[in-house]
Amino acid sequence: MTEFKNRIFMHGCGFKFLFCSIQPAIFERMDEQKEVNALLNLIDDPDHEIYEAVSDRIITYGLPMIPNLEHLWETTADSAVQERIELLIHRLYFSGLNADFKQWDEAGHHELMPALLLIAKFLYPELQAAKVLHHVERLRRNIWLEINNYLTPLEQVHIINSIIYNYIGIKGTSNNTDRPNEYLLPQILESKKGNQTGIGALYLLLVDMLDIPVRLMRIPHQFVLGYCKPGLGDATGNHDVDFFIEPSLGQVFTHTDLHHYLTKIAVENSPELFRPQSNREVIRQVLTDFRECFNNDLQKIQYQELETLIRLLN
Repeated sequence: MTEFKNRIFMHGCGFKFLFCSIQPAIFERMDEQKEVNALLNLIDDPDHEIYEAVSDRIITYGLPMIPNLEHLWETTADSAVQERIELLIHRLYFSGLNADFKQWDEAGHHELMPALLLIAKFLYPELQAAKVLHHVERLRRNIWLEINNYLTPLEQVHIINSIIYNYIGIKGTSNNTDRPNEYLLPQILESKKGNQTGIGALYLLLVDMLDIPVRLMRIPHQFVLGYCKPGLGDATGNHDVDFFIEPSLGQVFTHTDLHHYLTKIAVENSPELFRPQSNREVIRQVLTDFRECFNNDLQKIQYQELETLIRLLN
């Protein structure tokens, strides 16, 4: 009997210890929930300074705060409050996006696929990558099956163009800031329509996966690609470029064609134009072109957010 009482006493001490150890965590969560409720109740505060302070505090909670905001949006009839909630949700998503871009930049590998998906998440934060990866892999495989070591650079590019523009049927347009989807990889693959920058980024993604030496050039006001002769770069990073590719249509043009264009826009034909851009520079250029879709009075916040991402890569 004594042994039984001792065992009960020992278990009781154990329960007491466990309760004491979890009490602070319970109270901390209770205090946190009280603060969350208070913050949500203050979103409609007419005092701008109070609203800014509340917004900044909500952002510190990160993505887990979004379900609370979505529920509040659904139960709120005031359109002005709904607009504030939408802006807060966008800021929360952007905070996570900014952190992901920093991680991509600091990783050093600078693969194009993850960064292009991150750019798409600026407008589609809940984007699922699996479908996009499947589409890109299918494209890569179709090209890979047709290409061999005996083909000339021009023949390789003709095969790539045939797959992208004929087999898949992607239609190219000029860059238009009224159509932001045409800059984004998932939307281009789904709609079969993209602009020079968007299709150019897809083109670079595919040739990078296939180890074909096509790179972004530094041609002003254009997203132009060049087929760089392998292993012929000089000490400054410039390369001997065989020919150039305009990616919205897949049109191939020569050095003479490029010289005529540069003369037309009064730009000197300097060696710097033939330095291939790194993947990091490619992503910066895509962001820069995409940013112009938001260069208006109604979307200043989005413009500034994209500017933040561009500065991150400078």
